[in-house]
Order: sequence, then structure tokens, then C-alpha cells
Amino acid sequence: MPQVKTIRWADDTCRIVDQTQLPGVLAYEDVTTIERMYDAIKKLKVRGAPAIGIAGAFGLYLGVRDFKEDRTLKDFLGHVRSQGDYLVSSRPTAVNLSWAVERMNKVALQSNSLSIAEIKSALLNEAQKILDEDILTCLKIGENGFEEIKKYKTILTHCNAGGLATGGMGTALAPIYFGKEKGVIFNMYADETRPLLQGARITAFELMAAGIHVTLICDNMSAAVMAMGKIDAVIVGADRIAANGDTANKIGTYGLALIAQAHGVPFYVAAPFSTFDLGIKTGKEIPIELREKDEIINAFGKPTAPADVTVFNPAFDVTPNKLITGIITERGVIKQPYEVTIKEMSRR
Repeated sequence: MPQVKTIRWADDTCRIVDQTQLPGVLAYEDVTTIERMYDAIKKLKVRGAPAIGIAGAFGLYLGVRDFKEDRTLKDFLGHVRSQGDYLVSSRPTAVNLSWAVERMNKVALQSNSLSIAEIKSALLNEAQKILDEDILTCLKIGENGFEEIKKYKTILTHCNAGGLATGGMGTALAPIYFGKEKGVIFNMYADETRPLLQGARITAFELMAAGIHVTLICDNMSAAVMAMGKIDAVIVGADRIAANGDTANKIGTYGLALIAQAHGVPFYVAAPFSTFDLGIKTGKEIPIELREKDEIINAFGKPTAPADVTVFNPAFDVTPNKLITGIITERGVIKQPYEVTIKEMSRR
């Protein structure tokens, strides 16, 4: 289980790992204002759907803690709502961010018989609760996922859905860490994950730090590696899952799912139930974040393309449910037909 704490509340501030500096430097940043939290989420200093949900909760508290307590409760509740909307605008695809902010809004509304100072305290407590719950959720995903994939020896993952993407042991990597604790060691492959190399910079770093062997490959090598018979299963995280099981995840996931299908390799998604958006029927409705061209043409400060070239840079793609073998959650592993089983699981 990874020991690095991605995000926590300490000394009256939110302390995060600045993941833009990995793997060269394991650096922490103390986030003291909502503006700095917005910046941290937008610039991927904190990333991964569960982690940015937690960051959003603490960020909202930071945005309201200095609100003058001699003003009206109506003004305060309006301020809570507007600060939450501001945070959600930082990254539109990962639903955990809006989920956490809405949960904080509900706490504020349900506490309207309290003073403004007491509501502030309730909001901080709720943010900590979201973090604590995520730690337990990751553990359950690890347990459920391990039982599902323990028959496989070599696993390929894409992007980073480990401890650094959550408050706990991760989502897609949680079964791997859980297995290690049980004495079962998986052989891992990691896509480098263009354009920002989260697989190379973060997943490889995290797995190696946990004492798990990992082989790094370029994104465009996955088909060849599967054709060689080197991969037994694929497991990835998710940023939003529609009611029918269509799943948004880091760009390149859809292509990887197609390659897995072509080679008869099981393809799993691991995510907490907070990542499901049951108000969205299919993946066609999921908003896809478009990011700056510099991430592609000027990667890590070095020119890699003509400065005036036209760039299309979606951060995510959507994998259709028909390509997904199972969705691993803290409540259990969901299988087809997803339109039915997701609804049943949501009632638990």
C-alpha cells in the first residue's frame, strides 16, 4: 500500500503532493486559498477523479472560511454556492469534483439553523469525512478487484489510478496493492500516457516505490505487446461513468479497450460509486475537457512541434460499455447488462 499521502488537512491548510514535479521531486504544496486550489486542480498538481473531489471539498472550505460572520446566512449560502461553481469550472469531465462540491452545498443548506461559524466547521468536517471515506472506499475496491483479477498474472494499466489519484490506495491499482499485502505479486505494464506522461511519471514511480515490478511502454506499443501474449488483463480508472456503463477516462483508454477486445484480453474499469453519473444516460453526454496546445507542442518546456501547428487536445475519451468486462466498485463488481446492474447496485 503506498505511503505517500496525496492530500490531507494539516496545520490549518490543505497539503497536496505537487504531481507536476514527479518523478524527479516528491514535493508538497500547502494550499491556503480557493484560488490556489483551483490552480492546483487546473494545472494537474492534484489529479485523479477521487483526489480532485477531495481537493474540491477542502477548496470550498478554504473559499468560505474568511467570510465575515456578521453578514446574513442567505449571503453566506450564496457565497458557498458561487465558490463551488468556481471550483467545478476548473475541470469539467471528472464528476467527483462536482459530486463533492454538491455534497458540501447540501451540508451548508442542511445546517441553516446554525451560525455561520458553526456551518464553516461543519463544512471542514465534511471535507475530512469525504477524505476518510475515500480511504475506506479504495480499500474495498482493492479487495473486490483482487478477487476478480487474482487469476491473472500480468496486468496493463493506462494513466494513473493509484494512490496518487485518490486519498487512499487507489482505484485501478488498489487490487494490485491489496494483492501484494496478501502475498500475491502481479507483473505490471504501464502505458506512458501521452501527452503528459502520467503513466511514466506517476504510475511507474508509484509502483516502483511500492516494490512492484513494472514495465513501461509507449502508448503505441500496447497492440504489439498484447499480440505477443504478454498481457493477461487490462485495468484502468475512470473520471465519469454513465448510467449505461459507458466510461470516460484518460485519452487513449478507448483505443486500448479496442486493442484488448481484438486480442481477447479482459478489460476492467475500477472506480468508486461517486464516479457514476446516473443523470447521464450514455457516454455521448459526458463533457470532454479540451486542454491547451502547449501540452503537446511544448511538452515539459521543450518544443516538439511547430509553434503554429493546429492542435486538438482532448484530455479524455469514452469507452463504450460493450468493451468493458467489468466495473470494479467498493460495492462489488458490476457486469453486463450495465443498464440493469448499475441501477441495482446504486440501490445498495
